[in-house]
Amino acid sequence: MVKIRLKRVGQKKAPHYRIVAVDSRSRRDGMPIEELGYYNPRSKELVVDREAVQKWMTHGAQQSETVASLLKRAPHAADQAALGA
Repeated sequence: MVKIRLKRVGQKKAPHYRIVAVDSRSRRDGMPIEELGYYNPRSKELVVDREAVQKWMTHGAQQSETVASLLKRAPHAADQAALGA
């Protein structure tokens, strides 16, 4: 089964996470199938490729609880375009 979850990168005491699609049996920082975005908890920066997430969801991928809460507060592309225009 494919899961959409966080992969920790960054230095000790300075976490930075990538949002990845990965086989549920692999380890936390193992090789992902696809990288879908990233999250920096220190600056609250969040970038997500919503089309790729939607593609994996239609193929049966399940989100972790943390990723689900991050996606709820991630800005949509339409919202970003409206702010930029």
